[in-house]
Amino acid sequence: MLKIVVCVSGGGTNLQAIIDRISDGTIKNTRIVGVISNNKNAYALERAKQNEIPNRCISPKEYATRDEFNEALLQGVKDYRPDLVVLAGFLVNIPAAMIQEYRGRIINIHPSLIPSFCGVGYYGLKVHEAALKKGVKVTGATVHYVDEGIDTGAIIFQKAVNVEPGDTPEILQKRVMEQAEWIILPQAIHKIAMEKE
Repeated sequence: MLKIVVCVSGGGTNLQAIIDRISDGTIKNTRIVGVISNNKNAYALERAKQNEIPNRCISPKEYATRDEFNEALLQGVKDYRPDLVVLAGFLVNIPAAMIQEYRGRIINIHPSLIPSFCGVGYYGLKVHEAALKKGVKVTGATVHYVDEGIDTGAIIFQKAVNVEPGDTPEILQKRVMEQAEWIILPQAIHKIAMEKE
């Protein structure tokens, strides 16, 4: 059984996709053992509660220094004893100590086809704003392993999504979620779970 911790910052739509795919059997041999958010108001925490998944907020605002927060985050993850850490819209730079502790066992979903529109400053709507500004006809999402860089780890899956005339960043974001993120993130977890068997 692959035990996963899901780290989130906002609404938790990717978390919901994982919950739903475990529930319907698309993701096999996997259990969510914990959900961690850096934002106490994240709706993702409510989704966890509704599904009786252990959850907690570890916010940088509660710590005097970034180092103290990083230590608390790493300990918070360790407390759940996961096999895999899933970053699902987690807007926090992962501390080096956590990358070392879980090398090859942290994955992230990014809302573009890496290497396009990724790295420092590219997150959330900013990614879709940049794609529309550039005038690309195809965008998408990428699931990748996390290393010391930002969006630089080995790619597991990518899925392309067409940009349509009249798209706003919000419309494009929703389409990328529905047509790519919510599909390939569960696929990646299932793949890792099957390899663990």
